[in-house]
Amino acid sequence: MDPELRASRAAEEKEKELTAWIPKTRLGKKVKAGEITSIEEIFKENTPVQEPEIIDILLNLEETVVDVKKTTRVVRAGRKFSFRVAVLVGNKNGVIGLGTAKDAEKWPAVKKAARKAKLNLVQIARSCGSWECTCSIQHSVPFRVSGKNAAARITLLPAPRGVGLVVGDNIKDVLRFAGVSDVWCKVTGATSTKLNFIRATIDALSKTTKMKASNAITKKMERR
Repeated sequence: MDPELRASRAAEEKEKELTAWIPKTRLGKKVKAGEITSIEEIFKENTPVQEPEIIDILLNLEETVVDVKKTTRVVRAGRKFSFRVAVLVGNKNGVIGLGTAKDAEKWPAVKKAARKAKLNLVQIARSCGSWECTCSIQHSVPFRVSGKNAAARITLLPAPRGVGLVVGDNIKDVLRFAGVSDVWCKVTGATSTKLNFIRATIDALSKTTKMKASNAITKKMERR
């Protein structure tokens, strides 16, 4: 099937599902009624999202499978196989999420993981944080941030425009989906464990909205 036709059919199916969706939470009802129209309102109030359809209405997210593991469990009847899948979602404009799920088959696990990722969204602050760059484009991280997960450690540093993503291939999708196009990084620990490395990167990115920036950086972050 033609990719454009497949995408068109998927969009139509998604639209039908959202039209038929009956929200169960107060937040879901407000979103479907049009009382809440942006994800920023939800982040500002720090309201937990319990229905992925809320995100489908407010954001146009891209998703990709970043890790697949096939596991085996021995039972009386023999060996039982299952898949553990990790899915990354993002709008390439400061919002990103990661979800993991298990299932006996791969694609049902992917679908479950994508739904979980939409419930675990993180807001990212971007800026031209490098002293070597004076542009006003939000292309990098605003300041140095570090993150960790298990034995994986990562530090992201602002880079001038045009440098690109000077990072390992394991986390390039994470930064692209967050809307970061230029960054340097330092890594330590068990970086060969892909999922831990991805989680450490998201942990670092999440700190861009939690740490207090200087007045100069704040002004850069406010520029569009």
